[in-house]
Amino acid sequence: MEQIIYRAQRILVLLVGYYFLIGCKQPQQSGPLDTPTKGVIQISVDESFRPVIEDQIKVFEANYPGTTITAQYKPEAECLKDLFRDSATRLVITTRGLTYKEAKYFDDTLHYVPRSEKIASDAIAIVLNKDCKDTLFTLKGLQDLFTGVFKNNKKVVFDGLSATSTVRFAIDSILKGKQFNNDVVKAVKNSQAVLDYVATDTNAIGLVGISWIGNPEDTAQMRMLKKIKIGYVKCEVCLDTPYVKPTQMGMMTRRYPLVRGLYFILKENYSGLGSGFTSFLQYEKGQLVFSRAYLWPAQISFNVRKVHLNEKLKKE
Repeated sequence: MEQIIYRAQRILVLLVGYYFLIGCKQPQQSGPLDTPTKGVIQISVDESFRPVIEDQIKVFEANYPGTTITAQYKPEAECLKDLFRDSATRLVITTRGLTYKEAKYFDDTLHYVPRSEKIASDAIAIVLNKDCKDTLFTLKGLQDLFTGVFKNNKKVVFDGLSATSTVRFAIDSILKGKQFNNDVVKAVKNSQAVLDYVATDTNAIGLVGISWIGNPEDTAQMRMLKKIKIGYVKCEVCLDTPYVKPTQMGMMTRRYPLVRGLYFILKENYSGLGSGFTSFLQYEKGQLVFSRAYLWPAQISFNVRKVHLNEKLKKE
């Protein structure tokens, strides 16, 4: 009898301890961990847009102190792989939106399609060593150069050969079905490496996004422009000034032919920090950051007016 009572007491003690532990356990947090203006998010960004997206993140985090956006800058194809394979990556910024096949994949697997919008236009600049004499290019001339038809001992330098948006643009819009000549084309690590290479080689011709070299308010870019210069490309739709540099007006009017879009793809089916950041990019403050970086904003219209400036002001 005493043994039975002892066993019952042990069971009672164990049960009390068990329920005590359950009562002390912290309740699990449910629901999203972030909001449009608070939280932490990891994003993947096409490396060719690093300067302008770094500026966007700085301005956004300054406006919303409770936010942290960690950006990984990599080739465009790697960004898209992150979107498909990495559940932690909810937002990518690239030069294209989703294809029909990609959208269908997400609809079948996640039961919703990630949102995608164009947020700016960007130009690919032809950069040359400051001592280079050849500064005028045509699309046909660039094609002949890339394929090795035009032999002039020049080296064409890209920010990678297999997975970057700049390479893809060259294949789609310049080569148009033809193949690179590997004796002419050279790959380096990233956009900054393209600029550094061109700065030290008079026979090098590089291609970079305009945000790397087109901002006159960026002191680092102005220092680089003492070592390199930006080439002119023939305008295919112009009646006057046939060779143009990559400018905001050239992007808007397509006078400059090497223009591409900048898009976000947001894999977020609730109103989280990804939604907050993409809304920021689409509206006034974010669009002004694009404008100050000398890209052309795609979401907000800016008036373009012709003005006449007098060379000398009349004395009163």
